[in-house]
Amino acid sequence: MLLKQATLEGIRRGDITLAFRRWQRPTVKAGTGLRTAVGVVRIGVVEVVDEATLSEADARAAGYNDLGALTADLRDGADRTLYRISFDGIEADARLSLREAVDLSDADWHALAVRFERWDSTAPGYFPSILRLIGQNPEVAAAVLAERLGVEKLKFKQDVRKLKEFGLTESLDVGYRLSPRGTAALEKLREHRL
Repeated sequence: MLLKQATLEGIRRGDITLAFRRWQRPTVKAGTGLRTAVGVVRIGVVEVVDEATLSEADARAAGYNDLGALTADLRDGADRTLYRISFDGIEADARLSLREAVDLSDADWHALAVRFERWDSTAPGYFPSILRLIGQNPEVAAAVLAERLGVEKLKFKQDVRKLKEFGLTESLDVGYRLSPRGTAALEKLREHRL
């Protein structure tokens, strides 16, 4: 589920508490979080709604001036169902503070090494090579980096997301860079010659 920056700001202020989407099936689940540029949007109830029951209050709660603007913005499609998604606010993305945690304890390093070993079971050294490549080539497009590693772009991006979950990389407008934690992990990799 994509949310525009203005919508995210409205959710942060508490002005926007609803969204409406036509989907073949929901792309978010109640009780989960949606990572965004401003934090993790907490998803409340996700329910099917009949368009005929939408109100002016619904439109305002979704950030529209009126019901006409809301309905004009809904995706067309007879094969799609209309859903009402409620928001329960925004919380900080834990990965942001993790990125700054440069002091890798023995336990932190062991957990990363175990994870790398599990991820690398079919291609030993693959994830450390991603870290090294990003460290040497910040702000280089994913397609270029994927080609250098000999993998498909989509797979490469999925693998970088795994590293991002551990606070090791940061996404940029173009490409990536290592976080301070990623730089520390790369140094540990060099020390351990992995």
